[in-house]
Amino acid sequence: MSGQLTQRGALSLLFFLTPAVTPTWYAGSGYYPDESNNEVYTEEVPQVPALDYRVPRWCYTLNIQDGEATCYSPRGGNYHSSLGTRCELSCDQGFRLIGRRSVQCLPSRRWSGTAYCRQMRCHALPFITSGTYTCTNGVLLDSRCDYSCSSGYHLEGDHSRICMEDGRWSGGEPVCVDIDPPKIRCPHSREKMAEPEKLTARVYWDPPLVKDSADGTITRVTLRGPEPGSHFPEGEHVIRYTAYDRAYNQASCKFIVKVQVRRCPTLNPPQHGYLTCTSAGDNYGATCEYHCDGGYERQGTSSRVCQSSRQWSGSPPICTPMKINVNVNSAAGLLDQFYEKQRLLIISAPDPSNRYYKMQISMLQQSTCGLDLRHVTIIELVGQPPQEVGRIREQQLSANIIEELRQFQRLTCSYFNMVLIDKQGIDRERYMEPITPEEIFTFIDDYLLSSQELTRHREQRDICE
Repeated sequence: MSGQLTQRGALSLLFFLTPAVTPTWYAGSGYYPDESNNEVYTEEVPQVPALDYRVPRWCYTLNIQDGEATCYSPRGGNYHSSLGTRCELSCDQGFRLIGRRSVQCLPSRRWSGTAYCRQMRCHALPFITSGTYTCTNGVLLDSRCDYSCSSGYHLEGDHSRICMEDGRWSGGEPVCVDIDPPKIRCPHSREKMAEPEKLTARVYWDPPLVKDSADGTITRVTLRGPEPGSHFPEGEHVIRYTAYDRAYNQASCKFIVKVQVRRCPTLNPPQHGYLTCTSAGDNYGATCEYHCDGGYERQGTSSRVCQSSRQWSGSPPICTPMKINVNVNSAAGLLDQFYEKQRLLIISAPDPSNRYYKMQISMLQQSTCGLDLRHVTIIELVGQPPQEVGRIREQQLSANIIEELRQFQRLTCSYFNMVLIDKQGIDRERYMEPITPEEIFTFIDDYLLSSQELTRHREQRDICE
């Protein structure tokens, strides 16, 4: 455009037309008809200013806020707004150009376009659950936003994001995750003594203290072990609690419950006797009773108790051969010596040569062990007055006692008969003929043994074999 461009104005022409000629009007030609006198005039065209590239300020000077215009003029030098000048528009850092990037000064004294610089921004970041962020320059370009989480939470994802030139934030939105387990504190371990006559102790405790390190919500607490207030046997027991939060994090704690049983030294059974004890037999409050085997009687205390001092009360008794006093005044005095101690098998026969008598005595002499095991003493009443003989083992009974025993137990001296009497002095079975010891033992075992005797009998079942 260094050459000089000129534009001539349009000429006004007047044409004379005869009436016989029909005028022609060309739309858009710049001409229009005058119907009054059939004359045609040319349209006046606006005058265009003469183009002059030498004018230094043909267009207004460009001034872009927060930016700059780099112009190239045909005139060169400092001509930045002369005719034909082309300007490249740009914005400062942090601003974006809105409009034309390149404009030219037109003959109309206007620039070929408009533009302005807008400060670059990103959208406001949303807040994250259980966390927050801080930014160096809000939502403006290059602003850096650093994320952090509330106590008890851990940040997963980008720890910071930067506002970029395209108006977007770098990276992605992070999340705050609850990864810290809850805090749980169990009660202190405890020790307790078992109750008297028991091998257990009832133990109570308060529930554990539980707190979530994040939002404070505990979903459940489980217990592995007995509940508070349960009876615990002797020994150490581990009680474990586990707490869970909403993020399924868990934490556990444990404590020990120790139960001790006060025990006394183990008691030994007496010679020719045995013990029956309550509870475990050696724990605090247990009672042990002393019993003697058949043909023996206890001398001393009948029972001893394990005390809290871990010592037994009293002194141990002994079992001595049963001393039967046959020099009594009545049969009742004789029988009283056997009360709750021995069972009696009283045999009455008319004479020592009685066949049934000899047969019965022979069988019983071969079963002495079984009779002693079942606490059976034999009393023999043989003969008729005045030749009658009565004895308990080797001890002889008086004729008066023999007669009273026969009358009291309704035994006759005319033929063989016998009666089985229990420890309470009650006749339980009568026999008119000899009977085998096994039959006697079966009857005693089935009907006359106490629970303690039955246990003892089972323990010593093989002794007589």
